[in-house]
Amino acid sequence: MNKIKKTVPQVDKDLEGKNEDLDKCSKNLIVSNQEISIQHIQNEKQAEELILAYKKIELQDHEKEERADELFTANNELIYQKHEKEKRAVELEIANKELAYQFDEKAKRADELAIANKELLYQSIEKGKRADELLVANKELVFQNVEKEKRANELFIANKELKKKEAQLKEHIRCLEEMMFVISHKVRQPVVNILGLANLIDLEASCKIELNQIMVFIKQSALSLDTFTKELTTMIDDISQNGCDKK
Repeated sequence: MNKIKKTVPQVDKDLEGKNEDLDKCSKNLIVSNQEISIQHIQNEKQAEELILAYKKIELQDHEKEERADELFTANNELIYQKHEKEKRAVELEIANKELAYQFDEKAKRADELAIANKELLYQSIEKGKRADELLVANKELVFQNVEKEKRANELFIANKELKKKEAQLKEHIRCLEEMMFVISHKVRQPVVNILGLANLIDLEASCKIELNQIMVFIKQSALSLDTFTKELTTMIDDISQNGCDKK
């Protein structure tokens, strides 16, 4: 009953209070609407940003898928390369073993070549010594050949001179034989005559006439002997100067 019996002023106060509350609420609603509008705008912006982000994510996912495909392809390529490298490694291991074997063979060959080189060096030194000896011997032979040539020339000249001397000797012997012939026949004849006449004087001369005749013969024989002696002297001089005249 007390509530119903309120006075008008009180009601007005209450209404004013309510209006004030309503104004406050209205203001609060306006502010809320403004805030909601701002939030809506922000939400739209965020939605647009989310759409862009989603598109970006989709693009990134697409790129990631492409990258994944590339990585898968690259991984397959790496696997293939790994198999090839393993094969190559096996081949290289075999090649290394072959190279090691060849290296051992080359080392053996190098040792053999070193020994052969030492032998060749020794032989070369020996050949050098032999070459020096041969050079000395060759010089000696050249000297001996020169000496032999000189000796041969000397012998040739001596032989030529000897032949000349031999010819001269033969000519001299011929001349001597001719002289002996002259002496035996031309010179000896007067001597024989003289000796014969001398014997006649001793044995048969009995008169002066015969003795004179014998003396004439002796004188003729002596003159003939003198003539032949002069001729012989002349012949000897000619032989000494010019040799014997073949005529």
